[in-house]
Amino acid sequence: MDSTGLYDEHDSERWVVEPPKRVEAPERTPYERDRARVVHAAASRRLAAKTQVHGPQMDDFVRNRLTHSLEVAQVARDLSRALGSQPDIAETAALAHDLGHPPFGHNGEHALHALAEPCGGFEGNAQTLRLLTRLEAKTVDETGRSVGLNLTRATLDACTKYPWPRTGDQTKFGVYGDDLPVFTWLREGTPAADVALGRRCVEAQIMDLADDVAYSVHDVEDGVVAERLDLSRLDRPAVWAAVRDWYLPDATDHELEAALTGLTEVGSWPDAPYDGSRSSLAALKNLTSDLIGRFCGSVQEATFAAAPGPFVRYGADLVVPDMARVEMAVLKGIAAHYVMQADDRVALMTRQRELVSELVEALVVHAPASLDRMFAEDWEAAADDAARLRVVIDQVASLTDASAVTWHDRLVRQGSGGAAKTGWRA
Repeated sequence: MDSTGLYDEHDSERWVVEPPKRVEAPERTPYERDRARVVHAAASRRLAAKTQVHGPQMDDFVRNRLTHSLEVAQVARDLSRALGSQPDIAETAALAHDLGHPPFGHNGEHALHALAEPCGGFEGNAQTLRLLTRLEAKTVDETGRSVGLNLTRATLDACTKYPWPRTGDQTKFGVYGDDLPVFTWLREGTPAADVALGRRCVEAQIMDLADDVAYSVHDVEDGVVAERLDLSRLDRPAVWAAVRDWYLPDATDHELEAALTGLTEVGSWPDAPYDGSRSSLAALKNLTSDLIGRFCGSVQEATFAAAPGPFVRYGADLVVPDMARVEMAVLKGIAAHYVMQADDRVALMTRQRELVSELVEALVVHAPASLDRMFAEDWEAAADDAARLRVVIDQVASLTDASAVTWHDRLVRQGSGGAAKTGWRA
């Protein structure tokens, strides 16, 4: 039982039983220990050099995957505490939610998914589970096999954004076939009907909402500072098209206009272009804060209005008002149109996908010598070609943007006599 009295020993159980710590000062709950394990994980440090939207080397202001994760964690912790659930669980899930993302953000994810088709595809959230339960070095079982960070059941469940394996040609799923044993374990105790529906625990819902809130707001902020967009002058038809193409295909012009009107009525919404001054940046930061408060406040109010709580595990669901969803989609559409769909960005993304494809091909040809030692050992232990391909995918997914470029330069460009394409920059 934790300090809230709402989580029991089943929730705090670990995949591999660990003996009590001889020295534990100050004393920590199991969920505080989970958070510490994620904070100290090597995969967390690598997030600092992975793309969020802009490449991490392009500007000192824009967010990378690590700063984004820290911001998501702050939103998740505050909302979890307000709802009465265990904030350490939601915060840890938020800190971990992007650990499985490969170099070059979602662009790298799409490239790896196509390349990994023979071994079951690639999905950043499934890779996160794999990393937490297998790839990250912290705990081993009685056979000496790595079980990753060996987090508690409640925390691992909260990290599972898509609690189902891949079927058919799905692109969104939360577990690979060879990780099903630990996935089945972490879902033990979940009501059968909820398992069948793919229902997430409320802590996972909080993590997912915090991610939505953070990137809908912060990607726009980064786009403004990078002078990619001007919030005082928006091309509505183009933004509406991006919203429908990327997020809400059935949204009407009327719904999107009403959402944008609601956003512009926030007192800190700018009526003039960003000019780089301290006052202009302060106004932009105030807008960011106001929008986060607007979304989280509406969700908190709607959730309390729908059920009395307690809002833990499978006892309740988060309620996100339709208007909040549409407003967040409009913000994401603004970023999509002015940043992700910009001509220079599209050209760069094409080069990045080519780099990932060429790197995977080179690693397959030269493995296991081309792999880091831990992945080389996985390669040697793999039972077939599909399992060996999965090891190569694990290796590439672990790389940062910069190290992917370096590995490509070493294995592809130099390996081909320097004749391959140049200009690989994230």
